[in-house]
Amino acid sequence: MPQHVAIIMDGNGRWAKQQGKLRIFGHQNGVKAVRAAVNFAAKHQIKVLTLYAFSSENWNRPEAEVSALMNLFMKALDSEVKKLHKNNIRLKIIGNKSAFSNRLQQRIAESEALTANNTGLTLNIAANYGGYWDIITAAQVLAEQVKNEQISIADITPERFQQALVTGDQPQVDLLIRTSGEQRISNFLLWQIAYAELFFSPVLWPDFDEQHFAQAIEAYQQRDRRFGGC
Repeated sequence: MPQHVAIIMDGNGRWAKQQGKLRIFGHQNGVKAVRAAVNFAAKHQIKVLTLYAFSSENWNRPEAEVSALMNLFMKALDSEVKKLHKNNIRLKIIGNKSAFSNRLQQRIAESEALTANNTGLTLNIAANYGGYWDIITAAQVLAEQVKNEQISIADITPERFQQALVTGDQPQVDLLIRTSGEQRISNFLLWQIAYAELFFSPVLWPDFDEQHFAQAIEAYQQRDRRFGGC
């Protein structure tokens, strides 16, 4: 089994359109697929599951949709965190949290604190996340350490740089899944997926269930991973 699986949860809007509904209807139904993915990962002892919930570019969407997404995020935290804690799952929200309301930031902090000592699956929710932002922030952290003479320039190795990323205490991504048939990375975990296997599913995210997840795992297990070697 892969240790770290990342998923770009794409297709909520198109799914809603097929139902003749507003885009937020698709996002609401996408929560069911999140539950299924978390259940699958926990059941099959995957160590880390990272879900791309809201990118740093998503702020450019219509204001009403962004507002609805923030409300859905808050509601999901309120309804799901106790279940995660009960199932020994550690929750981490990765991304630039400073852009969120004070109320949402406080709820995120409370949720992370509640589950911090859990030892099962680590569930990363990438919210207001961008790969560029992650890399630049890590570079700034290391530059500050050099400036303060805590480390030297020569100390900046790939391993140290990786530790400065938001997933620094976690294994690199083994498998990246994107739903809805689109074949793009969309500024997601750019450093972390350097040697990941990619799987593009035609299924729209609200319809992505444990069977579809299993198909992606089966495809991964048939790959010959060489990590840049011959």
